[in-house]
Amino acid sequence: MQRALARVLAVVAVLGLAQAAPAVEPIVSVETLRISSKILGEERTILVSTPRGYENGAGRYPVLYLTDGDGHLLHTRGTIDFLARNGLMPDLILVGVTNTDRTRDLSPTRAVRHRADGTVEVVESSGGASRFLDFFEKELIPLVEARYRTVPYRIFAGHSLGGLFALTALIEKPGLFNASIAASPALDWDNDVILRRAEKFFEGRPELRHTFFVTMASEEAGAPSPTRFDQLRKILKRSKAAGFVWGAGLMEDEDHGSVVLRSHYDGLKKVFDGWRLPQDRKTGGYPGTLEELKKHYGRLSERFGYAVPPPELTVNLVGYQHLLRKDVKGALPFFLWNAELYPESPNVHDSLGEALETSGRKAEALASYEKAVEIAKRQADPRLSIFTRNRDRAASATAATVGK
Repeated sequence: MQRALARVLAVVAVLGLAQAAPAVEPIVSVETLRISSKILGEERTILVSTPRGYENGAGRYPVLYLTDGDGHLLHTRGTIDFLARNGLMPDLILVGVTNTDRTRDLSPTRAVRHRADGTVEVVESSGGASRFLDFFEKELIPLVEARYRTVPYRIFAGHSLGGLFALTALIEKPGLFNASIAASPALDWDNDVILRRAEKFFEGRPELRHTFFVTMASEEAGAPSPTRFDQLRKILKRSKAAGFVWGAGLMEDEDHGSVVLRSHYDGLKKVFDGWRLPQDRKTGGYPGTLEELKKHYGRLSERFGYAVPPPELTVNLVGYQHLLRKDVKGALPFFLWNAELYPESPNVHDSLGEALETSGRKAEALASYEKAVEIAKRQADPRLSIFTRNRDRAASATAATVGK
């Protein structure tokens, strides 16, 4: 039982049910891709960050596409890791698109700028958002989905003009992304053109399977009411489209630059609202049965449109919670199911071995420990010495029992 306690305390707070501090982990490396875009007529640099352990696994992931990628990829990767580690969302593949001509790509119309002397000038190169959307749809997304292990769930996040682009993408290609996050969008672009387009888009629309989250920082503080952000919220609130989920956050204690991190944090929580397992308020543990756990992930699969597997560490942790309560009968189904879900994970076989050993099934426990060692050797798993130690101890205990 001491080993079970040690395991639980060592598990990062996957469910948000344990508050153990994780060990320091290195920053995930970023792969740089260069795309010669026929649509844009130029080479584009793309930064791709995959989840930790991606190279040694077989799991598939939703994808978050991010504009201003070189400026926002690092903190967004940290936000994803933190929320996923706490069981609030799945891990994601993160795709950051860097800029060449930002105004051109992210603005929906060729706009004019009013000078102080009352004259106007055309904003050079503006109005290329539709073509940039074509780049996403016909070049970038197909490349990412061919090169990486993805599931059919895409999220878009953009800031300022990127937030304006998020709204443009929703209006022009509502099926391209499943969810979007717009941080302090430039709602004033071209005399509020996006507000007029949004009102027309949402009016009378019967269905829209999309989650949309928008924020505004201090940009409109002191502006007469209703502000542009007020107007956008009013448009969203009037929508009766089936399947459309939205949220909005006014963050006046943030400025236009600092709002992004909180926007991504709150936005991803909104997109994956309900992902976390239910918790017992007193113990902090998962109160349900194995069948209820399966139903939870079944509901998530139906909602997000792809098969959502329960994370290996989540199932393991629930099993150890039962072991800590000395409920071996209740623990075994979780460990057995985890071994079915992740047959190539040495850790699940080692954990199953501990549960079987605790229940008195010594021979089966030894077989499970042996399987863990065999897989760990094949994968060069850094935990091999731990698995070997457990196997050898179980083998000695089994031999001593037979000798009697």
